[in-house]
Amino acid sequence: MKIAKGKVVSFSYTLSEHGEQIETSYLSDNIRYLHGYKNMLDGIEEALENRQSGDSLSVTLTPEQAYGRRRNNSIERVPLKYVGVKKPPKAGDVVNIQTPKGIRQAVVVKAGRFNVDVDTNHPLAGKTLTFDITVGSVRDAESEEIQHGHAHGDGGHAH
Repeated sequence: MKIAKGKVVSFSYTLSEHGEQIETSYLSDNIRYLHGYKNMLDGIEEALENRQSGDSLSVTLTPEQAYGRRRNNSIERVPLKYVGVKKPPKAGDVVNIQTPKGIRQAVVVKAGRFNVDVDTNHPLAGKTLTFDITVGSVRDAESEEIQHGHAHGDGGHAH
């Protein structure tokens, strides 16, 4: 079955920058997403279009195709109660911040007793990234997945 809009795709990947590995999903579960519903980086979706289970490919994305260019003046002070951590963060930590638009990642620049200064650029912003991908499976989406606009995990969804 070929990857197209309305298909649920699972894949594993290794992410690298200039040949240096940043992360891999090969040691855990495959990534699963609903193709054609903006649940994946556009460049990844475009590269996976018409592929099928077992295919392997390498995709290099510019910052504009991936997480964008780094923005200057992106430091914000956030009360610790909005930072998703159990222990006090330190400079360099990646944290999840609760915002009115949902959770977003940020990098701690400076941590204080009640507030934390964070860089709101995505941690991978400004980087040219290479994804080495192996397609695991491709299946038709269930009507509920199409209705919700995303793939559900094994046993249904948790929302």
